[in-house]
Amino acid sequence: MDWSAIQIVALMMPANASDARLEEALQFLKGPDFVPTESQPAQVEFNGSLHFRFPTPRPCDCTENNVVHGRLYRCRERWQERPVIILMPGWGDFASYNLRFPFLPRRCNRAGFNVATLVAPYHFQRRPRQRGMFDSGNLLLFAESTAQGIAEIRAMTGWLLREGCPAVALWGYSIGAAFAGMTVCHDARLAAVVMASPPVRCKPCVEQLAVRPSIRGRLQSVRGLCESLNLTAMNLTMTQPAIPREKILLIEGIHDFLCSKDDIEDLWQSWGQPDIWRLPYGHVRICCGGVPGLPGRVLRWLAPRFDKLPSRNQMPPPNIGCSALT
Repeated sequence: MDWSAIQIVALMMPANASDARLEEALQFLKGPDFVPTESQPAQVEFNGSLHFRFPTPRPCDCTENNVVHGRLYRCRERWQERPVIILMPGWGDFASYNLRFPFLPRRCNRAGFNVATLVAPYHFQRRPRQRGMFDSGNLLLFAESTAQGIAEIRAMTGWLLREGCPAVALWGYSIGAAFAGMTVCHDARLAAVVMASPPVRCKPCVEQLAVRPSIRGRLQSVRGLCESLNLTAMNLTMTQPAIPREKILLIEGIHDFLCSKDDIEDLWQSWGQPDIWRLPYGHVRICCGGVPGLPGRVLRWLAPRFDKLPSRNQMPPPNIGCSALT
């Protein structure tokens, strides 16, 4: 299934990418503007009891992308006294967000946890009408959208804590797991993080395995771009989490073609050997709900992390814990 997914992605990619704007991207990623110190709570507005939206804390030139959309699945009673899981799908995983995720929160609610879902930058209704600006291979846009995703998670975390919820944890799949990992390196307020098949480093996996000759022909140039990006915070092993390792769970697919198990092993070592589950599946099975019993197992792992919470006056401010390796 992973190989088939790669071919689908390759068919969607343009044969010739435009100027990558690498130097601008590197300057941005290495500067203080990538993840600012301060983070203000989101200005959340609800349309009914489920759907919400708020202005992105990092606006861009794309109007559609400047509004963050999400859903809040509340526990039935005293939801503001319950912990919250922010659930994030993988890249372009419309099926999970709209078909699988609505069922998963019911299980979380029964376990006593609220669930919030967020639409990532340039996804679904946030995608620009003209796809060219997003599919052009612009690395500066890629870096800015990553920074935007981190800022939106932090803003939503701030709103939930301000509403009185005792704790917020992140649970991400694929690129959602990468966003979760980058966020937890800059925000010590988080109670826990679950990262399922995260892309630890930038790697040209599509260019390596694509059948399409025009995509394979870009392998050398894309590999060079990835090597440069991997000297920045886009490589999760270059940063350190702001929460204890006991609150971190990595989920690795032994047969993952898209997010190498070797990279996840490197992250496991770099982050001090937190909990890791090595599962005999590929990327698609793990990230699209094909592993029997995995959600329940994750919830059982999360429960004691929520039980061991500091009091409200012991919660660290949002700017504590940013640590990058030099």
